[in-house]
Amino acid sequence: MVYLDYSATCPVDDKVLDSFIKATKYSANPNSLHKLGVEAKELIDASSKQISDILNVKPSEIIYTSGASEANNLAIKGIEAYKNRGNHIITTEIEHSSIYGPISYLTDNGFDVDFVPVEGGIVDIKKLEAMITDKTILVSIGYVNSETGIEEPINEIGEMLKKYPKVIFHTDMTQAVGKIKVNLNNVHLASFAAHKFFGLKGIGILVKKENINLIPLIHGGKSTTIYRSGTPATQLIVSTAKALRLSIQNMEEDILRITKLNEKIKNSLKDLDGVYINSNEYSIPHILNISTIGVKPETMLHALEMDDIYVSTQSACSTGETSKAVMAITNDKDKAASSIRISISRKTTEEEIDNFIESFIKNHKSLRLQNENN
Repeated sequence: MVYLDYSATCPVDDKVLDSFIKATKYSANPNSLHKLGVEAKELIDASSKQISDILNVKPSEIIYTSGASEANNLAIKGIEAYKNRGNHIITTEIEHSSIYGPISYLTDNGFDVDFVPVEGGIVDIKKLEAMITDKTILVSIGYVNSETGIEEPINEIGEMLKKYPKVIFHTDMTQAVGKIKVNLNNVHLASFAAHKFFGLKGIGILVKKENINLIPLIHGGKSTTIYRSGTPATQLIVSTAKALRLSIQNMEEDILRITKLNEKIKNSLKDLDGVYINSNEYSIPHILNISTIGVKPETMLHALEMDDIYVSTQSACSTGETSKAVMAITNDKDKAASSIRISISRKTTEEEIDNFIESFIKNHKSLRLQNENN
């Protein structure tokens, strides 16, 4: 099997699973006052310290959620705590659906939203600043686009927003954490999920800087924080810390190797008739988006699947046939409607890439020939 859909989800690393299993002996509620509860809480606190050290934030700024979608919902819906300041939100048209969902909820409840233009997939910071009004309370821009791999200038955007102290800056960094080094110095809120870097599904994190207030989605007790009630998931928290530690262990070497694999795919496919490379110089190497004009992307996906090779068309959570993210780069409807996402990880081998290239070229030629004869 050749799995090249790591941006959708990753298999669980054996070492991460081992951490989860070892933590099962800490079965008491971490909020209990007895010895077993205290031991479980100490384990969670140690894990939170490890995560916060890696992200360069405070342990008290870590909120555990069920995943990135919940974290995004908490960050965006929670901003109603500041509705006395204003009701204006700025985002882009290339965000994940878990950004648009809560924003739609807020617009149904009196908020206004504007979409900042992106040039070549990159947010235009000057145009973003020009859109800020005295009613703007939230800017939400993803760190890395899930379809094209384009990395936004989050630090520079945050620097600009410092001029507007009423504005809270949120980033969905689900496709960045565990792949590249992230900088949250100029960010107020940041979301991600463990299963994107070989952790388990069912746990995510919202980083909330200590000077920010939010209205919780889930009420009912303090848990590890007043912003998300529920019995703390000790084993999931411990395993997430392990997954994050593993992801940064050899990150620089991993990026170099992934870049070479990415280049190998591009060099092998770029001269094929009807194949276009959409990811550009701003894209991280883990995500490669291509278009197959003349071959429906779902047809290519299933042809590759017959060879036990797995890629994706658009994001796993996206809807619609035309990719707004690809459209933002190419301004070409045909390319946007025929895009395929190949996502690579530190566990991808050169042999797997060779198998993918061989299968893709074979199927591309065959499918184009079929279409020409029909």
